[in-house]
Amino acid sequence: MPGNSFNASKRTTSKKGAAGGSGGKNRSGLKGRGKTLPADERPWHKGYSGTEKLPEKTARKQDKERRAAAAEGRAPKVGIPGTKDTTWGRGGGRAPGITRAQTTRGRAGAGPRGPRVAPGRRSNPTKEGPELLLGRNPVVEALRALVPATALYVAQGIDIDDRVSEIVRTAGDRGIPILEISRNELDRMTGGVLHQGIGLQVPPFAYENFDDLVAAALEQTAPLLVALDGITDPRNVGAVIRSVAAFGGHGVFMTERRAAGITATAWRTSAGAAARVPVSQVVNLTRAIKAAQKAGFTAIGLDADGETDLYQLEAAVGPLLVVVGSEGRGLSRLVGETCDLRVSIPMASDVESLNASVAAAVTLAEVARRRVHG
Repeated sequence: MPGNSFNASKRTTSKKGAAGGSGGKNRSGLKGRGKTLPADERPWHKGYSGTEKLPEKTARKQDKERRAAAAEGRAPKVGIPGTKDTTWGRGGGRAPGITRAQTTRGRAGAGPRGPRVAPGRRSNPTKEGPELLLGRNPVVEALRALVPATALYVAQGIDIDDRVSEIVRTAGDRGIPILEISRNELDRMTGGVLHQGIGLQVPPFAYENFDDLVAAALEQTAPLLVALDGITDPRNVGAVIRSVAAFGGHGVFMTERRAAGITATAWRTSAGAAARVPVSQVVNLTRAIKAAQKAGFTAIGLDADGETDLYQLEAAVGPLLVVVGSEGRGLSRLVGETCDLRVSIPMASDVESLNASVAAAVTLAEVARRRVHG
């Protein structure tokens, strides 16, 4: 077409001939480079476990993998520098009093076995992810009770006492990964909550089956259960569980929705008692209370306006179910109507009510007293 200079068949590059050979000069580049080193011998790999100084880039890779593993509740897929020799490739960094053998044993022993489950606990997972149990007393109590755990975090430079030594020794014996991190990193992981340099990562709590909980309680001489009606503060949940353990209770149950479960905060408040007290979650609390009543329990609801005085509670000596209301509204209407009795705690006139966990503790203490002295 006139005026159009475009030609689709026009060559735009120069024609070249066949490429010439190197005459054997590049033959060495075609040779194999020998055996590929395994990951634990490559200093640039996150699985490196040799004795050479660990490169900063590899250290960053390993730290990133540890954080990802902690978030997912699994053992980190990283190497253990220095395990192929007697030196520690990262130039120390362990907390005083914690030996390399303790640290590496914890990390190496946690792989294929996974978290151990305490006797009597089912391993059915919940929808919640793993959490950190913080503080020396809660951690040592949890380890003594064989609470399932996926990792132990120890802050570098931690002050060693008998509790820390026991924590590290027990974690190593159980094959729980022992990870040393900076105090700043532990602060970041815990959101600034007081941790005393120790954090135990626990998997989602394994709740008991409700029917099994009731059946096991009925095997006791004086069965005693506690139901939580919409308590939303995990600290109250932990405090109630601790009181149940202290005064001879045999189990706790609560609703799955719109209520606090057994979180790391509840673990901390219970001081490890959650490992000794069976806990169950139910879909419908009213239905569960009726099932317990049918099994022989007398259900009493704690209510500031209750018609029965706690100190006149004759039902305390028999199979008893204590129902504790939420922090704000107390017992819900249906739950209150389902209870056999609504019980009040005598108090001075200028005090309106007690905290939910305190009210539960007072009630359980009185029940325990009546059962001993009649």
